[in-house]
Amino acid sequence: MPPSTFRCEAFAAPATDKPLGQITIERREPTAEDVQIDILFCGVCHSDLHMARNEWGFTTYPVVPGHEIVGRVASVGSAVTKFKVGDLVGVGCMVDSCRTCASCQEGLEQYCEVGNIQTYGSPDKHIGGTTHGGYSKSITVYEGFVLRISDKLDLAATAPLLCAGITTWSPLRHWKVGPGQKVGIVGLGGLGHMGVKFAHALGAHVVLFTTSASKIEDGKRLGADEVVVSKNADEMVAHGGSFDFILDCVSAEHDINAYLNLLKRDGTLCLVGAPEHPMPVAAFSLLMGRRSLAGSGIGGIAETQEMLDFCAEHGITSDVEVIDIKDINTAYERMLKSDVRYRFSIDMATLGA
Repeated sequence: MPPSTFRCEAFAAPATDKPLGQITIERREPTAEDVQIDILFCGVCHSDLHMARNEWGFTTYPVVPGHEIVGRVASVGSAVTKFKVGDLVGVGCMVDSCRTCASCQEGLEQYCEVGNIQTYGSPDKHIGGTTHGGYSKSITVYEGFVLRISDKLDLAATAPLLCAGITTWSPLRHWKVGPGQKVGIVGLGGLGHMGVKFAHALGAHVVLFTTSASKIEDGKRLGADEVVVSKNADEMVAHGGSFDFILDCVSAEHDINAYLNLLKRDGTLCLVGAPEHPMPVAAFSLLMGRRSLAGSGIGGIAETQEMLDFCAEHGITSDVEVIDIKDINTAYERMLKSDVRYRFSIDMATLGA
C-alpha cells in the first residue's frame, strides 16, 4: 500500500517557457523511517534554473526545484532514531539511493551505481510521479538522507552548504588539501566563494583566479592569500608549475590548459563547474609533469555531515542574499548575469504569505 499523502504549497515551473508560480503538490505522510520537515530556507542553485527551463532535456513538468534545504522536523516515523520533532535539519541533492551497491556501502551515495534519487526530478517510488524539491512548505525524506544542522549557524546562509558547500568540500577533502599546500580556486561565484573559505580554513595557501579585478578585494575578504586576474598573462606565468591542487568552479567556457600548466609535478586540477561544451585539453599539459585532470560531484551523506560540523566549528556559511519566493524569477535572471554575491536563499515563510 502506498503511504497516505497531504497537500502542500510549493513554487513550480509549469513549462519550459513559463515563469515559476505557486501550486499545490502532494507529499507523503512519514512512513516508519521518514522525517517530515517544515522548510525554513532553500538556496537557489544554477541547477534549479537548468531544470526549470529543461536545459538538460529531461525535465518533467511541473517541476519544484530546490536542493539546498534547511528546516525543522515536524514529525518522524515510528522507526526513526536519529531525529526528533523540533530538530534543525538539512536536505541536499539526494533523498535516497539503492543503499546496497559498492559506492553506497562506502558512503559515496552520490555515485550510486543504480542511480540515486534526486531531491527533485527523479521517479518518486513512494507515491508515483517525480520528486519535488525545496521551493515548498514541507518535504518528507528517509532519515538516512537527512543532515543535522547546528543552531550556531545562520540558517539562511547555511542552506547553500547543502550543494555549493559540499560540492567544493568533497574534492578538497579527497585530495587532502591542508597546510603546506598551494591551492588555486578558479572563479568567484556560488561554488568558488565556498572553495576559498574551505581551502583557507583547511590551512592551505589559497590563490583565487578571477576574470574580474572588481573581485580582488572580496576574494581576500573571503580568505584568499593572493588574487590573480586571469586575463593578465604575466600574472598567470608567474605562478607556472607551482600548485599542488586547483579547484575549477567555472561553468563557462575557458582555457583549461592555462590552469593545467600552473600545476606542479603530480598536481591535480579538479572540475566542479560544468561548462556546456567540451573543452580541448592539450596532451602536453598533462604529460609534462604527470599532471591529473579530474572531476567531482557533490558528496556522500557522511561527508556532508562532516562538512556541516566543520562549518559549525569554524563559523563558516555561504554569503547570501535572502529573497521572497515571489522574486524567484527575477533571481534567475540576475543569476544568469552573475548579479549575486554569492548565493540566493529563499525565506520559505514568504510562500503563501
